[in-house]
Amino acid sequence: MAQNQFFVDSGKLSSAALEHKHLIENDPSARASHMEYMEGMEKISSGIMDKVLSEVKAFDYNQYNAADVERAINSENCTIEGFKALLSPAAMPFLENMAKRAKTETSKHFGNTVYMFTPLYIANFCENYCIYCGFNCYNDINRKKLDMQEIEHEMKVIADSGIEEILILTGESRGMSGIEYIGEACKLARQYFRNVGLEIYPVNTDEYKYLHECGADYVTVFQETYEPDKYETLHLMGHKRVFPYRFEAQERAIMGGMRGVGLSALLGLSDFRKDAFATALHAYYLQRKYPHIEYSLSCPRLRPIINNDKINPLDVHEKQLCQVLCAYRIFLPYIGITVSSREQKHFRDGIVKIAATKVSAGVSTGIGDHESKYEGWEDESAGDEQFEISDARSFDEMYGDMSSEGLQPVLNDYVYV
Repeated sequence: MAQNQFFVDSGKLSSAALEHKHLIENDPSARASHMEYMEGMEKISSGIMDKVLSEVKAFDYNQYNAADVERAINSENCTIEGFKALLSPAAMPFLENMAKRAKTETSKHFGNTVYMFTPLYIANFCENYCIYCGFNCYNDINRKKLDMQEIEHEMKVIADSGIEEILILTGESRGMSGIEYIGEACKLARQYFRNVGLEIYPVNTDEYKYLHECGADYVTVFQETYEPDKYETLHLMGHKRVFPYRFEAQERAIMGGMRGVGLSALLGLSDFRKDAFATALHAYYLQRKYPHIEYSLSCPRLRPIINNDKINPLDVHEKQLCQVLCAYRIFLPYIGITVSSREQKHFRDGIVKIAATKVSAGVSTGIGDHESKYEGWEDESAGDEQFEISDARSFDEMYGDMSSEGLQPVLNDYVYV
């Protein structure tokens, strides 16, 4: 059965699709191997994945004590071993000291600036069955794909608000959101914005090169969890099921000419300390191999989705999230850190003074509803959202709040010559 048959006709599932859903949920042998590449997937010779997975497997965060944490906080350059200590439970009593050190590093390398952007979802069709995601192909939601006229209208609404950087997102469906479609969206975005990012399904190097030529500057890919066995139980079908192909996406994007890449795990799916360690380690080894590239880390926590009955997030509270972000900053002082609208206003306003350098504003995770949300009315024709946001501030509100806290909002810091 072709995967896109699962969500044709506004996502209504056929009896055959329902039967297949039940089969792959209950019979692991019916699923494709999550460690084997599918046809058409490019393989690269890297070695980074094996190195990261080996170190994560050996990471026992319970072995660290207060002395290890204090040594890591006070060291001039934080080592991998020091980073492990900062992520350990032993570091929780030292959170204030970590925050002071993180703030020092942030001020040293970024001053008091905070970068602002907004995401634009242009389609929510998906061919993957990821049990925690509202876009998954078996979720009965209102599906929508914007045409170029609708995309341009959304972009104009966003640009008119003052935003100069946009992140284009789609559901992970080559059939409904092909490379050419995304490329045309990038060309439109280049007319309205100074920086254009992509958060789409992973593609091959030549396809990243094409998208870069169309106007994309950087690519963000969430690994979701770096624990392969857990990953297998969360991604039951589709190209996203292939763990190594997703892991290597940032490196292929770099090889394709992108000037920046973003990395993240979705905290709450698995052991957050190990996932945070793996995310930063992944960025660390990429940075050493490709030092000319701009790197950024995100730290999203699992949020509620429509019709969710498959998974409950593991406890990752704000103090633990703050610990992770401070550890990121101390270990990787030059890297950008994004905190999304998944988090509440008070947390985002606080963490940008300490460790984070980038926030989203004027956010909608639905399809084609920026104008209605900006103007305070409901668009019944819009596609359903991927997840619920916590901070719904407009660009003007976010800009004003950042300025009132003594921060300098930055809309663009890159000039093409």
